[in-house]
Amino acid sequence: MDLRSNFPVGSPRWATRRTQWKALGLDDEDVTRPKIAVVNSSSKLSPCFSHLDAIADRVVEVIRDAGAVGFEIRTVAPTDFIMAAGGRGGYVLSSRDLLAHDIEAAVEGAQLDGMICLASCDKTTPGQLMAAGRLDVPTIIVPCGYQPCGVMDNGEVADIEEVFIKAGHVATGGITLEDLCTISDRAIKGPGVCSGMGTANTMHIMAEALGMTLPGAAPVAANSPAMWANAEASARAIVDAVLAQRRPRQIMTEGAFRNAVAAVLAVSGSINSVKHLQAIAVETGVDVDISRLFAELGNTVGPLTAVRPSGPDSIEDLEAAGGGRGVMTQLQPVLDLGAVTIEGRTVGEVLQDAPSPDAGVIRPLDDPRAPHATIQILYGTLAPAGSIVKLSATERRQDRFEGPAVVFEDAAEAIAAINAGDVSAGSVLVLRGLGPSGTPGMGMASNVVFALNGSGLTGQVAVVTDGQLSGLVNQGIVVGEVKPEGALDGPLGLVQDGDLIAADIPARSVDLLVPDRELERRRASRRRPAPQASGWLDVYARTVTPLEHGATLVSATAAQSRTQES
Repeated sequence: MDLRSNFPVGSPRWATRRTQWKALGLDDEDVTRPKIAVVNSSSKLSPCFSHLDAIADRVVEVIRDAGAVGFEIRTVAPTDFIMAAGGRGGYVLSSRDLLAHDIEAAVEGAQLDGMICLASCDKTTPGQLMAAGRLDVPTIIVPCGYQPCGVMDNGEVADIEEVFIKAGHVATGGITLEDLCTISDRAIKGPGVCSGMGTANTMHIMAEALGMTLPGAAPVAANSPAMWANAEASARAIVDAVLAQRRPRQIMTEGAFRNAVAAVLAVSGSINSVKHLQAIAVETGVDVDISRLFAELGNTVGPLTAVRPSGPDSIEDLEAAGGGRGVMTQLQPVLDLGAVTIEGRTVGEVLQDAPSPDAGVIRPLDDPRAPHATIQILYGTLAPAGSIVKLSATERRQDRFEGPAVVFEDAAEAIAAINAGDVSAGSVLVLRGLGPSGTPGMGMASNVVFALNGSGLTGQVAVVTDGQLSGLVNQGIVVGEVKPEGALDGPLGLVQDGDLIAADIPARSVDLLVPDRELERRRASRRRPAPQASGWLDVYARTVTPLEHGATLVSATAAQSRTQES
């Protein structure tokens, strides 16, 4: 077939590539075969990525056996718990886009014919899918699995999120340092991503719902026989996809994004999926408002599963019950069954062959774990472009909250005020300046939420922030990812101490109860400080689009124009 990686025999480009690749052990026949990038975000910084090298090696072997050549390429490996330490947390989300650019540089620069992406921690999957949408070369995602977690002497689960939560209790004496270290020692028992329904497992299931993995790929235990079998089958499938020229823009259609949103709602997935799906849509050139789609489908799709921390089930329970494919089987009435998958079959054809899920773990669409969607999109005078609240699938929380604002521009200052007793019950803690432009790169706000929990103020103090929240755990009324963010022109940047803020989840509203005239007066006198950043974060700050466009480095208009031209 006519491959873009091949150049006229005898030409300078052909000769130099042949010379380089023969030095790697390839022969003349290899040089003519499909050339596939094996995208590996291996890193020894975190167990999320520590097992990927062996997977990459095996994938390269299977690709060769299938008649093609696999070239392993490396990317940045973003991980919240490690890389959020510097740049006010800004390196985490921004590395998603850096990863997409890493892939572009290697795959486009070398004119490779396709790619197979080893998906692990939170930002790798969306970054890989963003690159797939941008480059539009045949691509398949391989979820590389969740980590085993530990158990305490009392039988309670110990995992990384439990460590994160309990760390917020140390300053107030809610837990001793010794007990925290005991949980920490037992929390992770092997490689892989966080074991609850956090962002990583949500992204793996989302990729399957988009049609970009093989059926039944997620969730899966890291280094399990099922993970290895899927990796090998995916290696064969990407060769077939390259030969058949099945491209991401044929797969990630508007209907596919609708399927992905439904799947995220059904598994009570991470709120971070909203911005990641929007970013993937922008890069793919699909004109869809993901927040509005969550709001629309939330009227129909409740949580069909209740995996920790949204409920009592484990990620292992979900995998055994049918996994993402089982969830989609229950969702068929609201899915676009005509959407095409990477293996060439439609979603309807895939689900026709799927085994029936365990309805005790994956409920039918008309019998969800809770009557409400666990991802709620709130609009209002404080968030005219939207905001997000995450609810539990099994616990009832407050529906409404109104109180005076206590404003902070920095998470550390907010935590210090909480620990000093300077944040009173009945107030609304406003934490701003953590958005993609303000940090820049988007700072983490969950540590403030956990500090409130450690001080016994959960449910007594609401939180409103433009920052990023943990994909797993939020407690009390927490309104996150307020748009426009505080660093841009919008109401959040105008809030002052004492302003009344009202959040009403059933009404899906969050409002700043300040007269328009007063807000206009504040807007006229406001002076926004320029982000203080250098290096990569400075580049990001100068080019990132607003969060409602996915916080990408390409505008929705530019992406759509590029699609029309192609």
